[in-house]
Amino acid sequence: MSTKPTTTGLEWTEMDQRAVDTVRVLAADAVQKVGNGHPGTAMSLAPAAYTLFQKVMRHDPADADWTGRDRFVLSAGHSSLTLYIQLYLAGFGLELDDLKAFRTWGSKTPGHPEYGHTTGVETTTGPLGQGVANAVGMAMAARYERGLFDPEAAAGTSPFDHFVYCIAGDGCLQEGISAEASSMAGHQKLGNLILLWDDNHISIEGDTETAISEDTVKRYEAYGWHVQRVEPKENGDLDPEALYEAIEAAKAVTDRPSFIAMRSIIAWPAPNAQNTEAAHGSALGAEEVAATKRVLGFDPEKDFEVSDEVLAHTRAALDRGREAKAEWEKALGEWRTANPERAKEFDRIRAGELPAGWEDQLPVFETGKAVATRAASGKVLQALGAVIPELWGGSADLAGSNNTTIDKNSSFLPVGNTLPEADPYGRTIHFGIREHSMAAEMNGIALHGNTRIYGGTFLVFSDYMRNAVRLSALMHLPVTYVWTHDSIGLGEDGPTHQPVEHLASLRAIPGLNVVRPADANETALAWGEINKRWTKEFGKGAPHGLALTRQGVPTYEPNAEGVAKGGYVLFDAEGGEPQVVLIATGSEVHVAVEAREQLQAAGVPTRVVSMPCVEWFEEQDQAYKDSVLPPAVKARVAVEAGIGLTWHKYVGDAGRIVSLEHFGASADGKVLFREFGFTPENVAAAARESIDAAAR
Repeated sequence: MSTKPTTTGLEWTEMDQRAVDTVRVLAADAVQKVGNGHPGTAMSLAPAAYTLFQKVMRHDPADADWTGRDRFVLSAGHSSLTLYIQLYLAGFGLELDDLKAFRTWGSKTPGHPEYGHTTGVETTTGPLGQGVANAVGMAMAARYERGLFDPEAAAGTSPFDHFVYCIAGDGCLQEGISAEASSMAGHQKLGNLILLWDDNHISIEGDTETAISEDTVKRYEAYGWHVQRVEPKENGDLDPEALYEAIEAAKAVTDRPSFIAMRSIIAWPAPNAQNTEAAHGSALGAEEVAATKRVLGFDPEKDFEVSDEVLAHTRAALDRGREAKAEWEKALGEWRTANPERAKEFDRIRAGELPAGWEDQLPVFETGKAVATRAASGKVLQALGAVIPELWGGSADLAGSNNTTIDKNSSFLPVGNTLPEADPYGRTIHFGIREHSMAAEMNGIALHGNTRIYGGTFLVFSDYMRNAVRLSALMHLPVTYVWTHDSIGLGEDGPTHQPVEHLASLRAIPGLNVVRPADANETALAWGEINKRWTKEFGKGAPHGLALTRQGVPTYEPNAEGVAKGGYVLFDAEGGEPQVVLIATGSEVHVAVEAREQLQAAGVPTRVVSMPCVEWFEEQDQAYKDSVLPPAVKARVAVEAGIGLTWHKYVGDAGRIVSLEHFGASADGKVLFREFGFTPENVAAAARESIDAAAR
């Protein structure tokens, strides 16, 4: 097979071109077979994806989780075939039958790529723009990882140096999250990040002139990126030689992220469907698929045609991957010899283990003293940060309020930043006022591996983050959200800043654990439990959202076992079996405790249950749950300063819920608690009502 001479160092043979054309007919066939999907982008992007997977990226298809690999993110997740077909050709484990089963029940090729479901998929994408932010997070994590293990190495010489590649479409770059993340990447000078933009001018509603007219390349220049534009061939197809040259140029720019604009024609070379919105999200139709095959020199009567020669050619990626990994392992071995203590840390962190004695660093707070749980959380982070070097994070410009500064003398900022605490490997991330991308960047950091990430903002602004939080849960990622100012207790900022529906709404996300500690000691123990639950094994991790108070709340004796189980008896009934059970979370626990004192004084034996995490409580066996909430006690009151949706299942027909079913107001937090009924007197009255109802 002849090799086309190039000036870029790219070897491009007739077999490479046949493989690219094979990608196109496979994309058309897969969508046609199932009757739905997105064929056009997969067809037009075939040269770009093939160049990355076969000519550029360092990866080993036989070990998709190899630490030294380059990462690939398909932000344009609707074009999942762009990724699936490359995984098939390169030998990541997908076979032709998997492509034939595209978007069907139980297949390895769902409609959008799903992390943990398909080997080689680095992140779940589909909500547009999320992948761009994931890629930024991965690039940030790669730099922090290098700082943990090999900070002195010259650029490009460390076994922890690698690139993050991302393909994004027009829709990705229209979503605001990508703007947030791209701004962050430029500010951080992430030279290990290369973003390829599929500039095909088509979205679902037609030509993108319907919605956008900005100069996207200049926008990325303004963000501080290195930008290039790759022009297509005369026939409109992507030019792999020009693209390869642009990628190599991007790799050489180490002080800025790189943006490569690729002008493409969607569904190229389908004779009638190319450059149409119909090709974006619909099957081409049997006649058009056949016509496309004729153009490319394939038999129109054959479906899913892959020659043995093409597959043998592309599966050579397994040999190249094995050689690349062996070369990397040699370099890692030399690094191990030179850095034995760091090597031990690498092995520990890679295994997902915590340092010996880390729990001893968890602070214990003096009982009786009023402490805001946000303040307690800050002390916990500083204590754990001293012994868990892989723990890092920050805030969306609210660090002083969130108490999320793990080290005030060490900020994650690039070389050249003028701040005195700037350190390219710093502990504290300044995400800026970019809550949505912060959450998605945290997902990317967790996906990258080898660090533990947290990020903070006000609970009410979790609304900005929700889509990324949902994806955290969908991917079982061990990220920790620090959400402070968790109720009307924040006071004078008023209803725009006072979360009301947020706790119930976040608990509705499957797989997200919402933790609302009652006091400083529960906060410390909650952080401890979250760290214990951290795991890199897919399907066993989970994101956590800590909901913390602005205002001080009384501190009680610590109960590590109770907190770990999500709910426990904080104060039990005196003078007999409980006649009523008061269930509360967060800053309302002390209100329940004071109500109990009133009820006990009136001769009503009363139990108080603190339930910092409903999700952890639901994991327990029925015997434990019944020991905390005895089925025989029908009189129950749940107390939480938010919408009461969570609590109906716990209080039953005779129960009462002291909740907030409307927005708050601007006033002192204590005034609001009084005016809206979060008082011991009102809770005690609700308890008496419940006792009467249970007796009927």
